Amino acid sequence: MSTDPAAAPADEDAPAPQAAAPEDAPPPEHGPEETRDEAGDGEAPAPSGQEGEGAAPAPSEAEAELAAQRELRRRIEERKAGREAPVEAGGKLQGVAADLLAAVKAVEGGATPTAFLPETAPAAPRRPAPEPARPAPAPAPAAPAAPTGPSDRAVDEVAAVLADGSAPAALAPAVAEALGDGAAEVLREDPWQLLHARGVRPEQADGFARALLGAEARPDDTRRGRAVTGWLLEQAALAGHTALEADALRAALGQRAVPDPEATLREAVAEGDVLVFQDPLDTGAPTAQAPAAGPGADEAEEPAETPVRVLIGLERYALAEESLADGLAGLVNTPPAAGPGPEEWQGAGGEGRGSVAELIRAAAGHGLVLHSGGEAARAEPAALLTAAASLGLRAWGAAHGPDSRARLAAALTGTEGGAATVAGLLSGAEGPGRDAEGSLALDLLVVLDAPQLDVESAAMLVEALPDGARLVLSGDPGLLGSAGPGRVFGDLLAARPCPVVVSRTPDPGPVGELVSGVGAGELTAVDAPGHEVAIVPVRDPAEAVHRTVQLVTESVPRAFQVPPEQTLVVTPGHGGAAGTRVLNAALKEKCNPGPGRFAGFDPGDRVAYSPAPGRTELGQVLGAEQEGLRLRCAGGEVLVARDRVAATLRHGWAVTAHQAVTLRAPAAVVVVPGDAGPTLTRDWLYTAFARADRHLSVVQGVGPTLATAIAEHPAKPRTTRLPLLLKPQLPAPATT
Repeated sequence: MSTDPAAAPADEDAPAPQAAAPEDAPPPEHGPEETRDEAGDGEAPAPSGQEGEGAAPAPSEAEAELAAQRELRRRIEERKAGREAPVEAGGKLQGVAADLLAAVKAVEGGATPTAFLPETAPAAPRRPAPEPARPAPAPAPAAPAAPTGPSDRAVDEVAAVLADGSAPAALAPAVAEALGDGAAEVLREDPWQLLHARGVRPEQADGFARALLGAEARPDDTRRGRAVTGWLLEQAALAGHTALEADALRAALGQRAVPDPEATLREAVAEGDVLVFQDPLDTGAPTAQAPAAGPGADEAEEPAETPVRVLIGLERYALAEESLADGLAGLVNTPPAAGPGPEEWQGAGGEGRGSVAELIRAAAGHGLVLHSGGEAARAEPAALLTAAASLGLRAWGAAHGPDSRARLAAALTGTEGGAATVAGLLSGAEGPGRDAEGSLALDLLVVLDAPQLDVESAAMLVEALPDGARLVLSGDPGLLGSAGPGRVFGDLLAARPCPVVVSRTPDPGPVGELVSGVGAGELTAVDAPGHEVAIVPVRDPAEAVHRTVQLVTESVPRAFQVPPEQTLVVTPGHGGAAGTRVLNAALKEKCNPGPGRFAGFDPGDRVAYSPAPGRTELGQVLGAEQEGLRLRCAGGEVLVARDRVAATLRHGWAVTAHQAVTLRAPAAVVVVPGDAGPTLTRDWLYTAFARADRHLSVVQGVGPTLATAIAEHPAKPRTTRLPLLLKPQLPAPATT
């Protein structure tokens, strides 16, 4: 490794880093990256027109994915409606929500808190499937119909209300989509509903409300309090939380000028806007009993109070987490379908040894298996898929994005199954299709990039599995977590409800050695005789930009024969003097100069395309058409509708670590400007460094802060309920 990272002085004149989240909301855990509310980094695309003549336009992958999500939510709502029963107290509340409200009121009244949990019956075991017959596969069902979105009339009506409140008309489609039928009337009656539109902040909604309501728009308006409560919980979801502790939410409401946070939360619970949970804390100590007061004390001794934490969350994520827990418990409690015996599985593994053989044995006998490891360890789940296919099982692998899917497909040999993206599998655009019961037509599903699964995607996957299927979740726990709420893979690794196979296959070379050290909390000086790893100290952001362009366009091509289009540049955020905007402008000028004739893009530009929140793939602009921009991406050609270009495209020579989390490149240049020091975390640096295959350059201006961040700043915790929901549904551990 060239140059000691501690030798570079910290950059004191760098501009302050852009805030990743509101100062009172839980910050996103993805290191110094900005919140994903800008173009190409989180906004869900609206339905767009497709090409074709004579036939109905086919839905895009993003539209089909949205339809699949709506279908899951519909099923969850039906399940919820079937469970609920009216209760006398609680006004509009029923079932669990009313009991939760009563529990909160009891605590507020000074009563002893009881650990309330929604009644959770042990998960019904999945019905073991019979030995699968092997007829010709049924044709895949038609893809879900593309959502139509709000009508032009609805958008126009919302735009009229926005104009009355001096709000930009550009918000009208998003508001109409978020509020649904009667959106204009809802918005006029409750202006703070504007917060449902992505990117709108409370102070902006306050200004809109004052313009519509005049003096009636007060900080203590219950409508405002409820809307701000929901907004704060949505911001928390962007940071990965499925719920927030009540104290943190009350404090955040106070910082948002809500006069009585307690009353606001009671109102939000009573109206069904949020759910509240009292979860028992696992202190690790046995429950003690209260000591007797003396010889005359009652013989019956009451147990000491169970400590609890009060959490508040949105129903959407609470129900998804509950559905996921039920499905995972079913996989754990039910043996997989009858099929090949252990000897046949082992024989199908061929010469597989070590963790490969261990993974095959675990998958042979269990419905759920976890597998962890780095990039080189991806060969192990690929070997499992190949072995399962050779035994006649319908085996499929699913990855987070097209780039990761292509790497998986390249590792598969002689398999009749294949590789898909998670989004494509759920939408029906990829994969084996569905059987007559609507389940995925497969016997084994291996999900790579498992840390990128949020609770909603994971719930949809588990819900779609047929009875008797096997599920293997595989990934690198050191990477950044999902862009949505939840910590599915991390929670399962901590809970260990099933076999966990830890790969013993290390990533090779000096880059692999460096990344392994970062994962262990150390920035080690590795031996890189071929300059596979280089640390490039810089004094200020301007020098960082200059050196980055020089590395991408001159040094790396000359030393490693890697052209600029195969070098990935990773930087902490989009803004700032060395963010993606500045770096992409400098790299475009050098690599593909042009006037940006088509919405800022030219043919040949490298772009980052984000069709849905949390998903980014790199591509190249082929040209402009009347309908929009045509790209070549890893998954094939894509036509981005004209009105979606600004929302889904950025230049892509430089990206953030979260955009790049499942990408790999022959060479990577990681830019760490001086102003990024306070927000660096180990998982951000681990993710950024691990994008390189053959060569890694680190352009850094933070000096010794780099090593400090790796050693002392692990990933930010996420508040989730999955382990607690799983625990009562799992077999009790054997006692000795």
